[in-house]
Amino acid sequence: MTTIAGTTDTVTRDALAVLQPGFPGTTAPDWLLRRLDEGLASVGLFGRNVASPGQLAALTARLRAERDDVLVAVDEEGGDVTRLEVRTGSSFPGNHALGAVDDVDLTREVAHELGRRLAECGVNFNWAPSADVNSDPGNPVIGVRSFGADPGLVARHTAAYVSGLQAAGVAACAKHFPGHGDTAVDSHLALPRIDAPRPLLDARELAPFHAGIAAGAKAVMSAHILVPALDPHHPATLSPAVLTGLLREELGYDGLIVTDGMEMQAIAGTYGIERGSVLAIAAGADAICVGGGLADDETVRRLRDALVAAVRSGELSEERLADAAARVRNLAAWTASAQRSAGRGGGTSDIGLVAARRALAVTRAPGYEPPSAAPFVAAFTPVANIAVGDETPWGVAAELAGLLPGTETASFTGEGAGAAALAAADGRRVVAVVRDEHRHPWMGAALDTLLAARPDTIVVEMGVPQAPARGALHLATHGAARVCGRAAAEAVAGAV
Repeated sequence: MTTIAGTTDTVTRDALAVLQPGFPGTTAPDWLLRRLDEGLASVGLFGRNVASPGQLAALTARLRAERDDVLVAVDEEGGDVTRLEVRTGSSFPGNHALGAVDDVDLTREVAHELGRRLAECGVNFNWAPSADVNSDPGNPVIGVRSFGADPGLVARHTAAYVSGLQAAGVAACAKHFPGHGDTAVDSHLALPRIDAPRPLLDARELAPFHAGIAAGAKAVMSAHILVPALDPHHPATLSPAVLTGLLREELGYDGLIVTDGMEMQAIAGTYGIERGSVLAIAAGADAICVGGGLADDETVRRLRDALVAAVRSGELSEERLADAAARVRNLAAWTASAQRSAGRGGGTSDIGLVAARRALAVTRAPGYEPPSAAPFVAAFTPVANIAVGDETPWGVAAELAGLLPGTETASFTGEGAGAAALAAADGRRVVAVVRDEHRHPWMGAALDTLLAARPDTIVVEMGVPQAPARGALHLATHGAARVCGRAAAEAVAGAV
């Protein structure tokens, strides 16, 4: 690296500019501040970086004291994937709940209020919304993160979400291009493959991205998936045919292209993060997301040096790297202008709860009666996918305890969960909470056991409601956000 009069050479500054790294802790480490001075233009925030809105505002202010145009990105989808409220659960339902209501004005209002809160904390780039069509109901990583299984519905709500979020001065990012909904593999763990023919991809996967781009989405995130109809050899993140040929040239997209996390095994396990990052920029990506798992200065140095070496060797053109860096800086300039225009007016603070209540689907058996005493909540808990994480609380017990004092809860999983829950309930009315019953045979068996012994059991489905409604009362929340739990608890307690 060449350094002259305190500045870093152009290629190295551009290599730093295209990185979006994470870091540990709730304050900015010295190495991160130094990299900002050297040319780093973006940082990514995760749940580990957020303790409170005030703390987050102080953190982003410190970053801007070092570089006033820094892009501060976060993966804040609302619903099951939250970073702002990782310790409490989100105040906003996720996409599936909004799709269930199917009111684009509501989706726009929810996204605007979420954006307003992000902007208040100094965040100006949101890796959301998911524009994936959840065409495979067994999908292990998208599910309630999608607006639904109908391409038209997903398209109109993607557009509404983008416009609402960006009206608050926060850049939106439609993901995961060209569509992650028809996969049975989590790209955090391995490389998924979609074997759909091109006409089906056009009609299904690509429709929401057309809508998001038409709505002015400032960014698009690539998916680590192999789609042979588009490129039989390279995952989308590393494919010139997908990023340049399809997204840039066919769809006419001119905004920022950012990769999904490069340490995800779909890329890291096959190409390695250094090689993967070089190939991604060469393919047409403009920004490299890394930091969900690798969050240190050594990672930044390794990726910077790999990009610089690729330019020096001729593998990556200097012009392509410079173009990518310019797109990052242009987005930063847009956010500064957009947030000044948006202002900081107060929004409808309870719009998330309003939306969660509207999304609640209620099925009552004949003669249903609400609990007359504090019930026992049996949470049938699946393993959380990595995108959601296992640190965010979910369920109805905490909210129900506020309405029916004395409510107790326990978590159960695997074979024998139903019998264990019956024993723990000890004669009390049971509220059984499940998440994607259709994907977990043990969960269905647990409900069979409960309902055979206690037909008055109340069932709350907090995932994608694919299994038939059953129980004395069946509630489908379309997501596991805190407000979804609140809406369900109100229905259990007879408040609605």
